[in-house]
Amino acid sequence: MKEIYGNTLGLKSSEQQRLRNTYRRRVDPHEIVSPELARHLTELSSETHRQIGVLINRKGDIEYVVVGNAHKLELPDIGRARAGQVRLRGLRLVHTHLKSEPLTKDDLTDLALLRLDMVAAVGVGREGLPGVLHYAHLVPENGANEFWRVSTLPSVHTGQPDLIDTMDALEEELNRKAAARAVGGREKAILVAVCLDGNRGHAEASLAELKELARTAGVEVIDSVLQMRREADPRYLIGRGKLEDLNLRSMQSMVDLIIFDKDLTPSQGRHIAEATSLKVLDRTQLILDIFAQRAQSAEGKLQVELAQLKYRLPRLVQSDDSLSRLAGGIGGRGPGETKLEIDRRRVRERITHLEKRIDTISRERSVRRAQRNRRELPVISIVGYTNAGKSTLLNAITNAEVLAENKLFATLDPTSRRLRFPQEREVIITDTVGFIRDLPKDLVAAFRATLEELADASLLLHVVDAADLARDEQVEAVEGILGSLGLMDKPRLMVWNKADLLPAEDVEALLRSRGGVAISAQTREGLTSLLAKADTTLFAEGASEALGAL
Repeated sequence: MKEIYGNTLGLKSSEQQRLRNTYRRRVDPHEIVSPELARHLTELSSETHRQIGVLINRKGDIEYVVVGNAHKLELPDIGRARAGQVRLRGLRLVHTHLKSEPLTKDDLTDLALLRLDMVAAVGVGREGLPGVLHYAHLVPENGANEFWRVSTLPSVHTGQPDLIDTMDALEEELNRKAAARAVGGREKAILVAVCLDGNRGHAEASLAELKELARTAGVEVIDSVLQMRREADPRYLIGRGKLEDLNLRSMQSMVDLIIFDKDLTPSQGRHIAEATSLKVLDRTQLILDIFAQRAQSAEGKLQVELAQLKYRLPRLVQSDDSLSRLAGGIGGRGPGETKLEIDRRRVRERITHLEKRIDTISRERSVRRAQRNRRELPVISIVGYTNAGKSTLLNAITNAEVLAENKLFATLDPTSRRLRFPQEREVIITDTVGFIRDLPKDLVAAFRATLEELADASLLLHVVDAADLARDEQVEAVEGILGSLGLMDKPRLMVWNKADLLPAEDVEALLRSRGGVAISAQTREGLTSLLAKADTTLFAEGASEALGAL
């Protein structure tokens, strides 16, 4: 016996039987709904004062009969559409509206998220006769940001569009759009930022930076969204309505993931993933992924893996202490470890192993630094915001061939070169990993062996992209990280790179107000002044004694 789904409580036996008899009816595959089926549904709806709906396949067979209340219909669980899916469900929803009202937002949302062929609403007229017919189907991605096309016919007897032809044409267009999207072969994402402090300009700058991070990671950004909120939603971070809009946009654009500019709690990440059926990343995960792609040395790979595992461990933890079956003896016997516990234990063991290896590397670095200090060679460390031009500067003044790209975190592994000053004095110059605002704490901890190089530096060259509108925020972010490492007392020289992109009067004003040296590492303009300034700072009267004491 076929099942009736939904709100069946209070239905008479005769009404339930008539609903079950609905399964015996068939519809011409070329029409949305037959007049006979429409009348059957509206009569039942008029008698029960409830919405009645059916899900019809493309052969015209009825697969589900659903009963709602006077205002809405709760569909049975037929499974959410897979993210990036091109084909439609092969089912259309036909249901009644007691007041002949147009399709609701819930109707249209079901159309998109369940990827139905069509949603139609038949108005209940006088004496239960079918009236107006509202219907809608999805449309491919378009410049107008429309997700569906809604139409209305005055009656089910009026000429309905050929459903088979409409669906064939729609799926052909969806396939064509999907094929065009697949040419690049990159993952597609929507970026989401939430502004909680009312500073829209800062949020927009952070979102622009997130877009650069996504580009560096090899992600194609389809769209970006900024929501202003007084406080974060504890479940979804953003509002439910905005999440629903993201859901619709992702279905239409066939995106693979959503990237949030703020860090998500484990529960937020889980709830958003369940609501969207998409891969969900936050800012930290994206940065960790970039580091994983960019790390070349064995040390760099160890550091990135350690940071990733430390980030992942809390997301494997459940608050239910009854899951713990690690202890032996009384009360410890039984089914053994759960899968969750095994994962957690293996992650902890791997973290311990990696920390020991990185400690060994740190000791080896200390030995090398001690040998270098005995030779009394001063050390200059280049620091700065990512993509400010640090590697380009190192290449320019030492003729090195360190990888330098117009991408964030192009180089992760520290590189040291000898540099001979004009006065025949030698120094060691070191390029370090770039900083970024909200740099994940796990990354700072994992890269401590690398950042220890800064502690023995005699001079820090703080490279800043002078042409970047957010340079002040970038300087503040770098100084914040230096402060957390206890390095703010180190001698620092501000190096305003890419000065050739600014008018001369702006460069002069910048040097008057902030000091430092203006250069262009790309064109090598200003390098002589930079070396002279560094030489003066390093070997000023009394500096040599201090350097020799290192």
